[in-house]
Amino acid sequence: MVQEIHKVGVVGLGTMGAGIVEVVARAGFAVTGVEVDDTALKRGRAHLERSLAKAVDKGKLSEEERAGILERVTFSTSREDLANADFAIEAVPERINIKRDVFVDLDRICPPGAILATNTSSLAVTEIAALTNRPGKVVGLHFFNPAPVMRLIEVVTTVVTEPGVAEVATEMAKRLGKTPVAVGDRAGFVANALLVPYLNHAVLLYERGVASREEIDAAIVEAAKLPMGPLALLDLVGLDVCLAVMDVLWEEFRTPRYAAAPLLRRMVAAGLLGRKTGRGFYVHSDARETAVQPVGDSARLPTPPGTPELADLLLAPHIDDALRMVGSGYATADDVDTAMRFGCGYPTGPIEMLDERGVASVAETLAKVHPELAPGAVPASSLLAALVAQGRQTLR
Repeated sequence: MVQEIHKVGVVGLGTMGAGIVEVVARAGFAVTGVEVDDTALKRGRAHLERSLAKAVDKGKLSEEERAGILERVTFSTSREDLANADFAIEAVPERINIKRDVFVDLDRICPPGAILATNTSSLAVTEIAALTNRPGKVVGLHFFNPAPVMRLIEVVTTVVTEPGVAEVATEMAKRLGKTPVAVGDRAGFVANALLVPYLNHAVLLYERGVASREEIDAAIVEAAKLPMGPLALLDLVGLDVCLAVMDVLWEEFRTPRYAAAPLLRRMVAAGLLGRKTGRGFYVHSDARETAVQPVGDSARLPTPPGTPELADLLLAPHIDDALRMVGSGYATADDVDTAMRFGCGYPTGPIEMLDERGVASVAETLAKVHPELAPGAVPASSLLAALVAQGRQTLR
């Protein structure tokens, strides 16, 4: 029997946490949102009210529905108000000392049977679970930004997750109207482990003068029909967020593919974090429709003879990263594609890209990539090599 969930708590009401509160309340749950002080609480309430007002303006919610959602939300500056929560979700900044404080409190305050979930995108769920006296009831519930819009939730279990807890978390994700993908506790999970190295690779190509920002972004939008190019997406996500993920990936895997581009690290050190600071790879205006202008260009350098087209230079290693993940048994091809479509807005997932392009084409592109332009991407994954040896053109 799946555990019944009636009351939910959310700790941390930044953009993501407030979005999670909205998603939970929209699904009909009573939810208590908790922040550290009145100022942060007021800011979190404003996030929620602004989001709901936009939904009403766009005709996606009626005034009655908006009022009903707000009635189901309680705001508090005391974690003690989560004493009757059946399910608590942490959405505080990605620093283990802050999460430690939250989970020690949640473990003490919430009922013994309550499930505690972390929205971490980069820290080890196992390490977070070990901070409590109920590690078997701690899971990752990784939402994607903006939480009310993005359909993916990565449900992350650890080696000590109790039987049935993942089932409850997965059912919870479904009740929230999301598409859950079940993954183990590994750096980056599925979506970030695939997306962020691809973004970092684009920084490396720009830094080494292979192409301009505009050329890199336009090539990917045209070739893969993605909503935006990698450097524009970096500005949207936040360069600091992506650097943190790269560092976590490097710490776990220690391969060149996961070494942060030096330019990415320098830009973060300089406070050029993207849209949140007004400058990143582009300069962002305060206009309603964000205008972008280049910050400055690297000197154009000659590329090695036989270098693939710009889009292929980025997409082939990206596709092979997905094959490496599937080949390791960490995720299925369907889960990989689902994660990238629903979590990152891809029109087609990386394995679907492989099937469209053909195994031989991707393998040939990788073989032509000079290591200086795609560190860690050559040689091809063992799964790609096996598909080539079998004469396969698709994985599925």
